[in-house]
Amino acid sequence: MREKSSFFPMLIIGTLFFIFGFVTWLNGSLIPFLKVICELNEFEALFVTFAFYIAYTLMAYPMSLVLERTGYKNGMALGLGVMVIGSLLFIPAALSGKFLVFLAALFTLGTGLTILQTASNPYVVLIGPIQSAAMRISIMGLINKSAGVLAPLIFTALILSDITALSLEELSSAQIEQLATRLIVPYIIMAVMLASLMMLVKFSSLPELEFEKQHEQERGSIFEFPRVVLGAIALFFYVGIEVIAGDTIGLYAQSIGVANATALTSYTMVFMVLGYLVGVFCIPKYLSQEKALSGSAVLGIVFLLGVVFTSQESHRVSEVLWGWSGVATLPDSVTFIALLGFANALVWPTIWPLALEGLGKFTAQGSALLIMAIAGGAVLPLVFGKIAQSIADMQSAYLVCIVCYTFILRYALKWHKMQKWGEDVRS
Repeated sequence: MREKSSFFPMLIIGTLFFIFGFVTWLNGSLIPFLKVICELNEFEALFVTFAFYIAYTLMAYPMSLVLERTGYKNGMALGLGVMVIGSLLFIPAALSGKFLVFLAALFTLGTGLTILQTASNPYVVLIGPIQSAAMRISIMGLINKSAGVLAPLIFTALILSDITALSLEELSSAQIEQLATRLIVPYIIMAVMLASLMMLVKFSSLPELEFEKQHEQERGSIFEFPRVVLGAIALFFYVGIEVIAGDTIGLYAQSIGVANATALTSYTMVFMVLGYLVGVFCIPKYLSQEKALSGSAVLGIVFLLGVVFTSQESHRVSEVLWGWSGVATLPDSVTFIALLGFANALVWPTIWPLALEGLGKFTAQGSALLIMAIAGGAVLPLVFGKIAQSIADMQSAYLVCIVCYTFILRYALKWHKMQKWGEDVRS
């Protein structure tokens, strides 16, 4: 698709990316909140991410079939409608206090987001030159993660404004029941906003997305494109570590006694926003998509080492980064978790164009495969949680996440160039 004027489509898609970010990164605040409300351990609490992200794997292919029938514009409206239902399910969840009902609501929200993501990401990639696709996705990422910064702050202000992190663990049963009902009004407001956006998309002049077809391909399956399959695996690892960085920072901070732990996802999102700014201003003029991806992987490994091997008491790194601004400083190990946001920022924007380039008629299938990789956000946090619980040391558990960045680095240096399986590609 190559529109003469892409401003209006980008405006609509940008609004959708804001919704993606707000709904997704509320999970970081919900995890420590539901841990108390539903009396969960760390492993059980991370089923919040599992229920949300597993929807992408289970529903991506069915949603791609829906898109073929409805078209991308109507499909986006349908996805928003499903999210309205998911938001409203938080009402019976809050009233009952049942964790399974919360998980059902989160799965429904994830299902709605699946169809939106399947439609919107290739839209951004193909609306302009493929070489600058990462820049456009970075703009969407800025919008997405800006919402991610706001979501935990708004959640904390609306739900926990008069409750400290320490007293949260000491609430009586009656207080816990009353606290759970505070979720009702915010999620009703969210449902109303999503319904309004659904009507806007439905009756807008957003053009239908049409993929350019190329005749040089004679392959019969998307699995014959190694750069797409390996790109999906790289995205699996990326989404896993992104969710771990954003959604466990509160749990880890809570475990070492840091105040206002439910708001700390915002710190990770701030660094992601900074990373996206690098993408907007530097790709492709100063930085190729391949180099941006490899640099992100290297930084991720460095920051993980910082998480594991720095002190829970020292605040030196935090003071250097933002102590001068008056923002409360954090233990160095917590700060390095937040810094993972910077390392993660350009991974999604760069893998998408590298994986989708030249797919022609297989672009839609490729997009669905990449969206299914979001399952990493469901699986890897649970693996992380289980390891942390088994070794009784959450800080050391972050070391296993180096596997994620190692695979991403390999894809950036070599595997994205593969045209056929078994091909020897030099790094």
